[in-house]
Amino acid sequence: MIAAILYLILLGASVASLLVALVGFPGLWLMTAIAAVYSLFTREQYIGARTLLLLLLLSLIAELLDLLVAGAAARRAGGGKKAAIGAVVGGIVGGLLFSIIPIPIVATILGIAVGTFVGAAGMELYGGGEVEHSMRVGVGAMKGRAYGFAGKLAVGVFMVLVIVWMGWP
Repeated sequence: MIAAILYLILLGASVASLLVALVGFPGLWLMTAIAAVYSLFTREQYIGARTLLLLLLLSLIAELLDLLVAGAAARRAGGGKKAAIGAVVGGIVGGLLFSIIPIPIVATILGIAVGTFVGAAGMELYGGGEVEHSMRVGVGAMKGRAYGFAGKLAVGVFMVLVIVWMGWP
């Protein structure tokens, strides 16, 4: 009975962690930590060290996807290193700034997109690029950030499925 209650708490917390990841916070790391706590409470009867290691690696891969794909896309669109760095930093700053707008999830995602565009385009323009070229770099970075975000979300959904399967009492 207690294992079933812990499992339901694990499921609810895992889904909540995925929602937290949607607004730009480290929800997948939180999900991994929650699975580790569940593992401790159940004495690794359901989720063991290998599953926790898998979740840890998936969290790392998802975060790298989310952060680095925007910079790589800016570079692919013709931007320099400054544009790639601007895309990453701009996305983080934009997500934080737009989070104060009282439209949960949507405002943060919009802030990440706008920040990525402004960061990449602004740094490319600052580095001596033409306006049209800088805008193209910004759009490329924004698309890359969207792909990275979608990849992170897909990994997060897979993590929830791993937790649902492996944590079943």
